[in-house]
Amino acid sequence: MRLNNIVATYTTVRGQVTAVDGVNLEIPNGIILGIAGESGCGKTTLLKVLYGDVGYPLALKEGNVQYGFWDKNGQEVTSENIKEQWFKGISYIPQSSMSSLNPVIRIRKQFVDFLDSNKSKAEVLEEVRAYVKKLDLPPEAIDAYPHQLSGGMRQRIMVALATFFQPDIILADEPTTALDVVVQKGILLLLMDLQEQMKNTIMFVSHDMGVHYQITHKMMIMYAAKVVEFGASETIFAKPLHPYTKMLIESLPTVGDAHLRQGVGGRPPSLWEEMRGCRFAPR
Repeated sequence: MRLNNIVATYTTVRGQVTAVDGVNLEIPNGIILGIAGESGCGKTTLLKVLYGDVGYPLALKEGNVQYGFWDKNGQEVTSENIKEQWFKGISYIPQSSMSSLNPVIRIRKQFVDFLDSNKSKAEVLEEVRAYVKKLDLPPEAIDAYPHQLSGGMRQRIMVALATFFQPDIILADEPTTALDVVVQKGILLLLMDLQEQMKNTIMFVSHDMGVHYQITHKMMIMYAAKVVEFGASETIFAKPLHPYTKMLIESLPTVGDAHLRQGVGGRPPSLWEEMRGCRFAPR
């Protein structure tokens, strides 16, 4: 996948604010890429742009994405035609499963909405029941409404929806938010296992550097709408090059360490202001 000078902005009452600014990256296929950074740095906005979920107030002002796979007509999938590939070529796991699943229809209907015209509804539902069982969910879970399932079960349903068609790319925006530690670990292990089976690419957003250390192959660190570091996760954790990356890693607690950690001085720059040079330099 190639990201070519991605610039994304939001329209607000004060004018346009740049949320992703000049991102240029080449991401290998078949890896788990972690995206880390503080709130408001542009992580979720970048995922929305990659998914093609761009509409007022969000706009892709410059650049494009080449996704590294082709549609059924042999054309390369880019930012212009990515919506045609939703669920089949690219899928998205949002932060909140409760607000993402339609609360007034049963889970099974949400799978059938993406029905392959070559198969009957009964055939698809049979496949779905078998698939969710592989994900440690009872097959009857798809007959429930979202509110009848626990948070962990809903999140597994979201993972099932995102992976059922075996897409080339999965975008996961903090998929373990608001889940307890045991359930979080189950979701992370599930994603790792599915990626290993499907050999696809997962882009994984999380504030938790410990999670990135455990499951990612490569990492991207964002700060104030910019990518400040990109590389192999093992290398970044061993020898971070950017001071912001180093501070994120040092924030991780370790067993037996009673040292009082200091916060980063200053505050992030305003995205309304024109900035030159390293945006972290004032801190």
